Amino acid sequence: MAVWLKSLRFLMVGCTSVSLVLGGCALATDWLSSSGPNSAQVNASGADPRTSGIQVVALTDTVARRLLANRPQTLFSESLAAAGHAVGVVGPGDGIEVSVWEAPPGMLFGGGSIPPSAGPATATATTFPEQMINADGTIGLPFVGAVPVSGMTTQQIAAEVAARLQGKANQPQVQVRVTRNQTAAVTVVGEVTTSARMPLTARGERLLDALAATGGLRQPLDKMTLQVTRGSQVQSMPLQEIVRDPRQNILLKPGDVIAALYQPLSFTALGATGNNSEINFEAKGISLAQALGRVGGLQDNRAQAGGAFVFRFEDAHALDWPVPPVTTPDGRVAVVYRVDLKDPATFFAAQNFPMQSKDILYVSNAPAAELQKFLNLIVSVVYPIVNVGNAVNKL
Repeated sequence: MAVWLKSLRFLMVGCTSVSLVLGGCALATDWLSSSGPNSAQVNASGADPRTSGIQVVALTDTVARRLLANRPQTLFSESLAAAGHAVGVVGPGDGIEVSVWEAPPGMLFGGGSIPPSAGPATATATTFPEQMINADGTIGLPFVGAVPVSGMTTQQIAAEVAARLQGKANQPQVQVRVTRNQTAAVTVVGEVTTSARMPLTARGERLLDALAATGGLRQPLDKMTLQVTRGSQVQSMPLQEIVRDPRQNILLKPGDVIAALYQPLSFTALGATGNNSEINFEAKGISLAQALGRVGGLQDNRAQAGGAFVFRFEDAHALDWPVPPVTTPDGRVAVVYRVDLKDPATFFAAQNFPMQSKDILYVSNAPAAELQKFLNLIVSVVYPIVNVGNAVNKL
């Protein structure tokens, strides 16, 4: 029995020594549990992009600035900067009230003429029932007929009715008031307290006025995106940017549709980071430097500082690829950005590198950490056997 134990100990120590001498530990650790590929395996995945379809790109300041410059920046002040609706303009479906004043003694709408013996008389007003603008854009008034009013202001309608009453009424004066605003309105939907149609007034309502009119948001401001649909044009911006820049708080136009969208962006941190989880970030976006900070940086006892990577699907025209890229069916390229955190210049590039939703931030284990795992396994197997052998030898 003692001879068998001594032979086993010699064999195991010998194998361990041979593995260390021949550099076999790296191979031996391949079958150990791991949080993901090591840096050499990640780099090797892009050795031939033509077959693997993966581009491995070193993160430099030039690459970061190129990606930042190509990042779409849609500003409401540029794309939707047209002036708001004309003051008082009406359209089909609106309701208006028309009042006509006439001077005595003879009045068309006053019920006949007033004799001079009746004494001084004052002008009287006749207010017609609410007139709804027809689908053809007209209203009908007694002694006036059909009046086209769609697209006109209340002042223009009053002038048109007064002109048509000349020669029929005595010195007619006309006043027009909008009683029901159906066309000059915007629709607000999404993550607001109450979705609603908000009428526009002569004051000129703006984007944030519409949000306030619906009772505000149901989600945090920094996680919200506002989408404005105007005709065939659809534009969106982070709400936080609109609040910060008053120029983006644009005037609204009739028919605008405002959608308050809750779109939490996130990336996933894996490997030797301080926190392996899905991390949400603001709609305005964050940099790689901020992303590293939010996961608690790297684990000192495991991480390989030169083995940090960002996995993402990139637009085919985002960079000048060293090898023609293989694209996915939707025209994107699988890219691994290699981040060497041992190089101080990389920290400056990381401040300009924009993270995207669904990115994967991965930090590989250092070779020494893999070796330590292997040695721990050897010790955990050998130590109990040695203890048994010692106990047997004492018998």
